[in-house]
Amino acid sequence: MSHSLSLNDPLRLREVGERHFAVKGTPTDCVIMGARHIMKDVPDLVLSGVNRGRNCAEDVTYSGTVAGAMEGTVLGIKSIALSQAYAFTTRHTPYWQTAIAHGPDLIRRVLAIGIPKDVLVNINFPDCVPEEVAGVSVTVQGKRDQELLRIDARNDGRGNPYYWIAFSRGGTPGAAPGSDLAALNDKRISVTPLRARPDRRAVHDQAGAGFGLSFRRQLGEDGLELLGLERFLQRGGGRERPAADCLRHSR
Repeated sequence: MSHSLSLNDPLRLREVGERHFAVKGTPTDCVIMGARHIMKDVPDLVLSGVNRGRNCAEDVTYSGTVAGAMEGTVLGIKSIALSQAYAFTTRHTPYWQTAIAHGPDLIRRVLAIGIPKDVLVNINFPDCVPEEVAGVSVTVQGKRDQELLRIDARNDGRGNPYYWIAFSRGGTPGAAPGSDLAALNDKRISVTPLRARPDRRAVHDQAGAGFGLSFRRQLGEDGLELLGLERFLQRGGGRERPAADCLRHSR
């Protein structure tokens, strides 16, 4: 599903209660329908989730939850994706109370710091009860050991083969320090700024050099700004505390 929208099938809208609607479509369809049809004014904030299961590392490229927040960012709306992690033993009963207990205050604190243009915020709550949460970490997107990815081959009742895409069970040993995976392993809430329009300055410069062009000169510094993290860490033109410190000390 990821960041997909429906172009060949009509969307179905159903009002299920006062200011509550259901859309038959993708998460991207839902955000577009809400922002462009249901609401008279452009919303101040898009909250996508809380998803059942973590959305970190490579998950963000497949996630409909992150895609909903990404579409809000594309539309120029501040957007936050929220997910509740669970383990094999808690997959049927995730600790929803952890997201409920910590989510509202954390959202307010992120909004108080400010979300830069073209950046969405991806929040993951750890697999533990609210009282066991060790704190909040501003993280980078992690990377899993892809050797854990495997194909589970089986045969149906008629002997025909079929396959499951699967991951080996277990934690995430060796998760890079400062990553979303490491934060969840340490029972910390992970707050990850993600760029809605990925860019790679070094790759552009290298490609430009090959053609005898300067991407930096043609696009300018603003056009090559990647994460915009410097603006995420600055407010009012003056340098402030890093976002991690702002979150840690604003309790």
